[in-house]
Amino acid sequence: MHPNALLDLSAELLRAVLKFDAPADGVVSAFFRKHKALGQRERHTLAETVYTVLRQRPLLQHLAQSGRGPMERRLAILAWQGSDAFLRGALSQPEQQWLAQVQAIDRSSLAPKLRHNLPDWLAEPLLARLGEEGFWQLAASMNEGAPLDLRVNLLKAKREEVQAELKKAGIEAEPTPFSPWGLRVHGKPALNKLELFTNGALEVQDEGSQLLALLLDAKRSEMVVDFCAGAGGKTLALGAAMRNTGRLYAFDVSGHRLDNLKPRLARSGLSNVYPAQIAHERDERIKRLAGKIDRVLVDAPCSGLGTLRRNPDLKWRQSPQAVEELRAKQSAILESAARLLKPGGRLVYATCSLLNAENEEIAQAFSAAHPEFAPLDARQVLERAHVAQAERLVDQGFVRLWPHSHQTDGFFAAVWERCS
Repeated sequence: MHPNALLDLSAELLRAVLKFDAPADGVVSAFFRKHKALGQRERHTLAETVYTVLRQRPLLQHLAQSGRGPMERRLAILAWQGSDAFLRGALSQPEQQWLAQVQAIDRSSLAPKLRHNLPDWLAEPLLARLGEEGFWQLAASMNEGAPLDLRVNLLKAKREEVQAELKKAGIEAEPTPFSPWGLRVHGKPALNKLELFTNGALEVQDEGSQLLALLLDAKRSEMVVDFCAGAGGKTLALGAAMRNTGRLYAFDVSGHRLDNLKPRLARSGLSNVYPAQIAHERDERIKRLAGKIDRVLVDAPCSGLGTLRRNPDLKWRQSPQAVEELRAKQSAILESAARLLKPGGRLVYATCSLLNAENEEIAQAFSAAHPEFAPLDARQVLERAHVAQAERLVDQGFVRLWPHSHQTDGFFAAVWERCS
C-alpha cells in the first residue's frame, strides 16, 4: 500500500475511534472487517498508532496544535507506529519539517497533565494513593502495552510441558512470577491455530485474573458460583481447580457474554460448569441457591481502569458520575451474592479498577454491615494456594495489583468467610 494511503486510513480510523461512542477495540475490529485487503503489518501499524493516540491524547493534541491540515492526520503522524522511512514517504516537505521540530521538544518540560496523560478526576486520587514516585511509575506503565499472559489448563497439561511445546513452535514463554498456572509470552504471536490452543491446554488470561481464581481456592466436589462470569475466563480456571468435579454456576446478566464462553468451555474439557443468564442480582435462581454454596466469586462490573494498557480509551469514556453509579451496583451485587453462602463458605469481591472508591470503600462498608462475615488476610489465603511472593501482592489485608509493580492489570480483591 502507498504510504500516503495508509496514513489516510490511520486518520480515518482515528476519526471513528475518537468519537468515543463505542469501545475502541470494537471500532478497530469493525474497521479491519471493512478493509479486508490490509496485511498483518498494516493492521499492526494502524492499531498501534490509534492506541498510542489514546494513551497520550492530551500530549499529542497539544503538540498537534502547531501543525496544519486535518487534526486526525497530525495525530497519526505524531503517534506513528510503523516504519519511519515509510512515514517519510507519506509526508510533504513542510510536514517533515514540522515533525522534526515537534520531536525536538523536551517533553519533560511540559505541564504534568501532558506527561501523565490522565484526566484530572483520575490522576488526583491515584496521586493521593501512590505518592509522587509511585504515581509517575504508574503513569509511565500506562503508556506501554500489556504483556500476553496464558493460563495452562492443568486438566490437560503441565506448565513446563506447554512451555516446551510453545518453544518448539518458535514462541518463547516464561513462567509468570506469581501464578503457578501462568506463562508470559514475548511479543504477540498468533496462538489460535496452535494445537495447544485448539485442544484447550491453554487460555489467554492476565496473571492478575488467574490470581483472583486462586484466591477463591475452589475445591473438588464443592458448589461454587462465579457471580459475574462474563466470557468465563475465571470460570474456566475455577472449573480446572475443582478437577472437573462438583457444580460450578456461571451467572451473568448478559447472554451474549455467556455465549462467548461456550466455545472456550468446549475446548476446556470441563463438564462441571453450568452457565445461566440471570435477569438481575435478585433473580429467582439466586434465591433458590441461598445458603447452599461453598464459594462465591464476585468479579463486579467496574470502571475497568486497571486495564488501561489494553483499553486506553476507558480513561476518556469513563467519568466520576459513571463510577458513582457503578458503586451502587457493586454494593447491591455483593449483598445478593453473599446470601448464597453457607456457614464456613468463602466470598471474594474483586474488580479491575484502580480506585479506592470501587475497592476498599465497598469492601469496608460490607464488613461493617455484615459481622457474620469475617475478613480473611489475603496473604495467608494466597500462600495456602501456592502463590509465590504473596507478600508483594497484598496491602492492608487486600489483594492490590498494579501494572507498574506487578506487570499485571490493576486488580483489587477482598476475602471473607461466613461465620454463621
